[in-house]
Amino acid sequence: MIDIQLTGLVKEFEVGKRILDGFSLQIDEGERVGLLGRNGAGKTTIFRMMTGQVRPDEGTIAIAPGKRLGLISQIPVYPEGYTVRDVLDTAFAPLHAMEEELAQLTARMAQGEDPAVMAQYDKLTAAFELGGGYDTETRLNKVCNGLGIGADMRSRLFDALSGGEKTRINLARLILEDTDILLLDEPTNHLDLNATEWLEAYLERFKGTVLAISHDRWFLDKVVRRVAEIQEGRAELYAGNYSFYVEEKERRYQERLKQYEKEQAKIAQLEAAAEQMRMWAFKGNDKQYRRAINMERRIERMRTTDKPTKEKKLATRFGEREFHGDEAMVVTELKKSFGDRILFDQINLEVTGGERIALLGDNGTGKSTFIKLIMGEEVPDSGSIYLGPSIRVGYLPQIIHFDRPDRNLVDTMLYAQNCTTQEARDRLASFKFRGEDVFKEVSALSGGEQSRLRLCMLMDSRINLLILDEPTNHLDIDSREWIEEAVEEYGGNLLFVSHDRYFIEKFATRVWMLENGRITDFHGTYSEFRSFRERQEQLKNTKSPIGRDDPGVPAKPVEDKVKQKRPGGTKELEKQVRAAERAVEKAEVRLDELAQEAEESASDYLKLQDIYKEREAAEDELAHLYAEWERLAAELEEAKG
Repeated sequence: MIDIQLTGLVKEFEVGKRILDGFSLQIDEGERVGLLGRNGAGKTTIFRMMTGQVRPDEGTIAIAPGKRLGLISQIPVYPEGYTVRDVLDTAFAPLHAMEEELAQLTARMAQGEDPAVMAQYDKLTAAFELGGGYDTETRLNKVCNGLGIGADMRSRLFDALSGGEKTRINLARLILEDTDILLLDEPTNHLDLNATEWLEAYLERFKGTVLAISHDRWFLDKVVRRVAEIQEGRAELYAGNYSFYVEEKERRYQERLKQYEKEQAKIAQLEAAAEQMRMWAFKGNDKQYRRAINMERRIERMRTTDKPTKEKKLATRFGEREFHGDEAMVVTELKKSFGDRILFDQINLEVTGGERIALLGDNGTGKSTFIKLIMGEEVPDSGSIYLGPSIRVGYLPQIIHFDRPDRNLVDTMLYAQNCTTQEARDRLASFKFRGEDVFKEVSALSGGEQSRLRLCMLMDSRINLLILDEPTNHLDIDSREWIEEAVEEYGGNLLFVSHDRYFIEKFATRVWMLENGRITDFHGTYSEFRSFRERQEQLKNTKSPIGRDDPGVPAKPVEDKVKQKRPGGTKELEKQVRAAERAVEKAEVRLDELAQEAEESASDYLKLQDIYKEREAAEDELAHLYAEWERLAAELEEAKG
């Protein structure tokens, strides 16, 4: 069954500049489709057409009858004084209406038996139960917990929330409404990693249809099964997730390029033949002249194919300053609080040269504050942050600020950088600020464009510690890839805050997870860190590291039989306990050695794979040795008692 049918959509906001030029797309029931395209390609315009906010100049839009459509980017206006809880409760409006009707029917039945009223009551009760009327509170709590909407937030006024918080509440409301078709316009922009992963798990179970606009490549890989890219106002389709789309797009480009080169070779061959025929025609051969004319017409028809093009790679890189010394940064007993709320305490960290560190954590845990402490924009309550004497920092903050936003882009570069006007324009062009765009005022740029401009200015700085706070926020996929190209070429220290898992996985060789006022320091990639956390959770659900039974797991029944005495008595037990302790120590030393080997073999992928496999086996063995050690120790204690 077809849920969405878009046929021949045409839209232009300026005369002669068509955003959509015959865009067509069919989405069947239950499909998950990603809608891609550069900023300004018309993605959001298509969503606004589907919700009736914008009318197409040409074409038709058909939504399956009876299907409920929900758009995440559209935040409805609610009555003044509505709390977050009131907004979430609007998702249950049909159920609340049923409750009121049931109450009225109950009052009528109390006045006397009426078979028609009783039949209506039974029918409505069944519909209320089927619609989840008795489980609304449970559903609401599950969704709110998943998206990080705590009890304190639910009591706040909706109008007092930030744009990002409103988007999150609206997403929760749409999920609670159990919408049939979800239109997701950058749904992960204002979600932390935990909330994003929860949303991905929800969409995996969701039985309806999903059409998603997103620059979050990890999210696209996890959620979508088909990609529609807007190219020159039309849809180009790819039957796979984002990773498939990237490979297939490159394959199609190479195929078109080969076809173009083949056509050009054929044209050159025909041109040479036509020229020869014209020479023969000068000698009075009219037949050859007519053949030459026909061949030239054929050549003109072949010239209609344009040479395939693709986005040029970033033409510049960060200037780097050589690092001297052993320590790039040392954090000692760091503490920071705001009022009664302690963000973090007793933080001790050491960074050596060349490390690439991802600072992760939920929204509000203090990641940006930690960065500001490093930059000297905030003062710690206690403790210190030491930067090596040769360290020079380049900083891209989450919220970009320019001292003179009234200046145009060229003047901004000239005042901030030691360069000529032509050099300024060349550098701006490498970040896709071309033509008349370079004379725009900085204040007229979007948030993403301002990030790009600040990054362009950073490129000329000679730095050896690059700090990025949410560097890919507000950027389309092309712009994210430009940043990645620059960071990939950069060889100095890197510390970044990001919710972009694609970016984290690509660059992090060390992870700092900020949670509960502490930082978990993990040496390894993001995937390794995720595996480490998953194993921790599994151990929690079975045995703790020292073998104590998990409170959630029923203890084994104690046997009534009197245990036989172990041969050798307590002395033998003591020997076995000491042997178990030595085995544990040996396993711990081996794990440390493997961690060191992994760091030393960072550039050898095949060797790393072997090390990771051995490390995983060693961790499992250590958990087993811990359990055996405690079992023997318990027996020894019992024997002595």
